Amino acid sequence: MTIHRIGSSKTWAPGLLGRALDFLAFYRAAFFKMRALAVDGATTVVKTDPPLLSVVAALALRSRDTKIIHWLQDVYPEVAAELGVTFARGRTGGLLARLRNWSLRVAGMNVTVGQRMQRHVAAQGVEPARICVIPNWIDETRVTPVAAGANPLRSEWGLDRHFVIGYSGNLGRAHEANTLLEAATRLKGRTDLCFLFIGGGFNLTRLKEEAQSRGVADLFQFRPYQSEARLSQSLSVPDVHWISLRPELEGLIVPSKFYGIAAVGRPVIAITDKDGEIAELVRAHRCGVHVQPGDIDALVSAIAAMTADPALARTWGANARAMLERDFSRGAALQRWFDVLRIGGERGERP
Repeated sequence: MTIHRIGSSKTWAPGLLGRALDFLAFYRAAFFKMRALAVDGATTVVKTDPPLLSVVAALALRSRDTKIIHWLQDVYPEVAAELGVTFARGRTGGLLARLRNWSLRVAGMNVTVGQRMQRHVAAQGVEPARICVIPNWIDETRVTPVAAGANPLRSEWGLDRHFVIGYSGNLGRAHEANTLLEAATRLKGRTDLCFLFIGGGFNLTRLKEEAQSRGVADLFQFRPYQSEARLSQSLSVPDVHWISLRPELEGLIVPSKFYGIAAVGRPVIAITDKDGEIAELVRAHRCGVHVQPGDIDALVSAIAAMTADPALARTWGANARAMLERDFSRGAALQRWFDVLRIGGERGERP
């Protein structure tokens, strides 16, 4: 493997405009780097970070005899529009979407990370034969369950006597945390519970401030991102994890932290749209519970059920690990990728 770095300008002012200018500088450099490196017969896999890189790749490689595979982790400009970014709406957003759709149609294959994302891409006019689903994965041989009694982090963080509702990763703009805050407010005074947050993100500061202002800060504990070497331990600290996604972002983003949670044999509280990707998996594999955003009663009831019957959470967690090994293993995902790279698909529409 050879890594070619094109660098970053890092000269613009902070903020949305500065970031946009940095992206433009990156796109220009990436365009020329792809043209320089592409050879006839090659296959180019293009991810969706930064946004709309598929358009840059399609323009750079349109005169080359290469196959393009787009790997969609999220769908822009729709994500930006739903999060309130003004330029991603209206005529500008429509133009960006048309350019993005063209780049997907000229590709040999478009790999999405969820079924609803696949349906969204097909609705944009991309041939179904040029779309496949390969969920994200985790190495289940390296990330494994750690029993509560054998987990040094539970003792180190003072959680031996608590039922822990955990969140690990980025708590960003796409995630909904108010349902959890309202539930925590109702559970004020419970000394056997802890809402544990491991990571960071745009909404984390607000969450801390809200917990303090509501008088429930003693129910919360915040920890920084943990090293990869401690991932099995840190993910195993919670008795149950919660995942959230704003309903309007279903089909545009898939919370892939779900697979790490399953790897350590922990159940999930999915605070998402009832027809969302994770909610459907939770129901199909009986590995947790779904809660509609804003349904405080349902969340409080779910926590009460698991604290009253800890065996329920353990059963759901075992189901999650079995699901991962059967349907979402690293080996299965890599085999699907091998098939995509081997076949690749014929090049789509000509520009």
